[in-house]
Formats: sequence, C-alpha cells, structure tokens
Amino acid sequence: MIERQLQKIITERFGQGKAILLTGARQVGKTTLLRELVKEPTEEPGLSDTLWLNGDEADVQALFEHISSTRLKAIFGTKRYVVLDEAQRIKDIGVKLKLITDQMPDIQLIVTGSSSFDLANQVNEPLTGRKWEYQMFPLSFAEMAAHHGLLDEKRLIPHRLVYGYYPDVVNHPGEEREILKLLSDSYLYKDILMWEQIKKPEKLVKLLQALAFQIGSEVSYSELGRNCALDAKTIEKYILLLEQCFVIFRLGSFSRNLRNELKNSRKIYFYDTGIRNAVIADFSIPETRRDIGALWENFIISERKKKLAYSHLWKNTWFWRTVSRQEIDYLEEGDGVLRAFEFKWNPQAKYKNPRAFLEAYPGCDIELITRDNADEFLL
Repeated sequence: MIERQLQKIITERFGQGKAILLTGARQVGKTTLLRELVKEPTEEPGLSDTLWLNGDEADVQALFEHISSTRLKAIFGTKRYVVLDEAQRIKDIGVKLKLITDQMPDIQLIVTGSSSFDLANQVNEPLTGRKWEYQMFPLSFAEMAAHHGLLDEKRLIPHRLVYGYYPDVVNHPGEEREILKLLSDSYLYKDILMWEQIKKPEKLVKLLQALAFQIGSEVSYSELGRNCALDAKTIEKYILLLEQCFVIFRLGSFSRNLRNELKNSRKIYFYDTGIRNAVIADFSIPETRRDIGALWENFIISERKKKLAYSHLWKNTWFWRTVSRQEIDYLEEGDGVLRAFEFKWNPQAKYKNPRAFLEAYPGCDIELITRDNADEFLL
C-alpha cells in the first residue's frame, strides 16, 4: 500500500467537531485512502466504527430526501465515523451536512466529491466554519519517491510522462493503456455528462483533444470554438466544468510592470499526463515525441501543484509572456517573494534569460528545471 501524503493530515483533523471534505477526480484513490484510515483492526479505538454511504446509489439519495436530525441519529446509531462518498449526488447536501455537524458533534463526518462544481455550490455557505477541505490528486512524484526510493522514481520519469500517476495505472504495470482508455472514456466525464446542459458529449471530447494538443501554449476560447464548432461562451463553460471535475487546470498570465506583457491570457494543463496522452491516443516514448517539451512542462507544473497543496504552501502562480514573445514558463509568488522557472526536458538545452523580465523584476532569478534536478523542485 502506497502511503498517501494526505493520510496523516486528515487523521490529525479527526475529533475537532468539523466535517472533512475531500475532493478530487474519480479514481484518484479517495475511497481507498479513507478505507485505509478507518480499516479494522486499528490501534485507536473507534476508528473502525464507521458507516459508509455512497451518494451514487439511489437508495442513499432517497434516504436524504426528507431527513431530520432524529432520523439521522437513528440511521447512524452508535457509529462515530460517517463517510459519505460522492456527496455531490445528493440534493441540498450542504444543508444536510450542516444538520449533522450541528446536531451530532460527536460524529466525525467525512465527505468526498469528484465534482467541485456541484459540491462547492452546495456546501460552502452552509458549512462555513464547519469544515476542513482538501483536494486529492493522482499519485505524486514525492509519494512514489517515498514509496520505493528517489533514484528509482527518477529513472521512471520517462514512463510517468507517458502514462501518468493514476493509482490503477501505477499498480498494474503492463496494463496502462487499457486502464487509461477506460478512465478517459468514462469515469472522468461521468459528472460532466450527467449535468443536464451537456447535450453533445462528442463536442466535449473534441475540446479535450484540442486542449491536449495545446498544452504549454496560450489558449484562445474563440479559436477553440471555431475548431470544435461551438461558441466561445460554451467553450468557456465546458472548460470550467472540466476544471471543476479535476481533469484540467488553468494558469493565468503575469502582468505588473511592463506595458507589453500579456495581461488576460491563459494556458491549460492536465492534472495527469497519462490522461492527456490517452485523449490523443499517443503513448509513444519520450525519445520519439515531438511534444516532449510541452509534455515535460505539463508534468512538472502538475507535480508542483501537488507539492504546494500537500505541503500547505500558499503561492500565486502564473506564466509570463510579452507581445514580442519573450516568455517564462512558470512564476510563483509567496510572502512577497517572486520566483521564476523555466522547464527543459534536455539537461543540455540552452536557455537565454529574457532581458525584459530581468530588467522589470530585478532580484528575481530564473531557475532552470530539467529531469536531472526536478527532484529539488518537487520534494
């Protein structure tokens, strides 16, 4: 069993009178993580005393339709831990979670969701001040390095670039393509396609393919709309839904001192490079890929995102580019300190720092991250 970085963090939150909200894409291991935390036998009394409810199941949805604190107490009985999986499926779930946390403070409520759109809209206001919230990602470079050693994981980076870090993919070597096809064909779209306004799923798939080919490049909603035969507003709505279901994420442009800096541009990356490659059906090895630079950029930024989240490092993040096409792949700012990074797959690649950036932001050095020193950036 690979020890996940969130295990210790969540366990430390038990018994504080707040719900624990765990979000993340389907199949990243949320349920597996929670079962590991509350499994029997356990050295701590009470942790195995758990009620599991799955919001995807119709009878569980019906159970919560007309609920009261009296009925909830009868359902929960003497259980001390209640896990509600895929809670976004339950109507008005936020009000019902508030009822549990307010009326049954001795119960540790643990809630998971694979769609931040549905779940956040329902729980944020009712559970204000009543929840701890965490996002779970596919497995990370740091988790796998801790599992079987840094040297082995660095050697596996070319493999991870192609197949990614979904737990099923990592745990079933030799079956990566079949598992990724299943994930990209069904599970990841499930929450989006069930949303009533998605009328043309084939357009969604075409949009994902277009985004997969544009990782590392600025994205134009108008251009995507022309390629997918959709208007720009629909493209923006679909991208927001894909982001809220943890398939992709956006990186905005940094603009502060120069008139010719791009101000409202964005790049879009996939949380997992294996899913990205499955979308375009390209599992070729890194040595033969034309997109290796963009793929490395997506991989390293996604892994850095996991690092920041799991380490509770609060940073603002961007890319930087001017109209004259001077650019930097990635910037971070936290506690008033601005850092800049450029990503190159080839350790021997030459890179010339953009003079305009160095003059506009003196004191901010640009660090080059390659596969040789990536561990310093990700651990």
